[in-house]
Amino acid sequence: MSTVSIRDVAELAGVSVGTVSNVLNRPDLVSPATRDRVQAAIADLGFIRNESARQLRAGQSRTLGLVVLDVANPFFTDVARGVEDTASAAGLAVILCNSDEKSSKEDAYLELLEEQRVKGILITPADGISTRLEHLRRRGTAVVLLDRRSTRRDQCSVSVDDALGGDLAVSHLIDYGHRRVAFVGGPLGISQVADRLRGAKAAMERAGTGVDDLTVLMTTGLNVSAGRSAASELNALPRGSRPTAVFCANDLLALGVLQELTRQSVRVPQDVAIVGYDDIDFAAAAAVPLSSVSQPRHQLGRTAAELLIEETTQGSRHRHQQVVFQPELVVRESSSLRRRAVRRPS
Repeated sequence: MSTVSIRDVAELAGVSVGTVSNVLNRPDLVSPATRDRVQAAIADLGFIRNESARQLRAGQSRTLGLVVLDVANPFFTDVARGVEDTASAAGLAVILCNSDEKSSKEDAYLELLEEQRVKGILITPADGISTRLEHLRRRGTAVVLLDRRSTRRDQCSVSVDDALGGDLAVSHLIDYGHRRVAFVGGPLGISQVADRLRGAKAAMERAGTGVDDLTVLMTTGLNVSAGRSAASELNALPRGSRPTAVFCANDLLALGVLQELTRQSVRVPQDVAIVGYDDIDFAAAAAVPLSSVSQPRHQLGRTAAELLIEETTQGSRHRHQQVVFQPELVVRESSSLRRRAVRRPS
């Protein structure tokens, strides 16, 4: 079946193509009677406007691009919801892209988004700021870093103080008497992971004598399967040097660690305490409710989208910002039988 064109609508309504265009784009310029006749023709013919072509002719898109590390991670689902809520309120649509923590896939999506002439891009880079991302900015596409702090004064970013989050988690474990603590996470090319490890090490160093060096178990991903593998590696360590507490770089890893330790009849938290990161909904709903460093996920997405929209509409009047939110540790049964919230260490 052939596509109904604007000329078909004009012919049925007995008006010019320009009049139909005005009804679609500037209805206030057309008399009510003519508008009704054109709208009736549109309904009769089932005409659907080609919005992409219109935006290309106008040179302005009504679409934002969002590139995240792992769309299967509920953390990014919540962040994306914050982006979408803000974009929708502004009359914009969002194209969601999943890089799978791979730079090559990220670059492919950036090329696609540029071809689509998106209004701007929100991105959590897989491995630093890529050459393609820099080229895209230089060619005039607004880019806001999401869940990643920008080191540039001329670029907006929205992030969380992940070093503080790592410090909160490990300080809590030390306060509860643990002297052998493991960190599970990776790869370190993801800056959030590196920052959380840095904070964990700072807490261990501040504790001083009587606390062993942090045991670092690197993973190739940030998912449940990688957490299960890390738990097996942890349980294979000699009993005398085996950590009694684990801080994981995100909740999916922590849930994997919890699953595998439970399978091997290791009691949590009596034998091994666990703290995750992100405080996704599944953390509180786990068989042993999971202690976790909480981030304002929806607010991260909402704030990033607001900054991007401001930059694309205000031009040179826009003031770039690097917004950093503070994390909070929510303590549940996986690290303590007493529940409480812990903020910045004194």
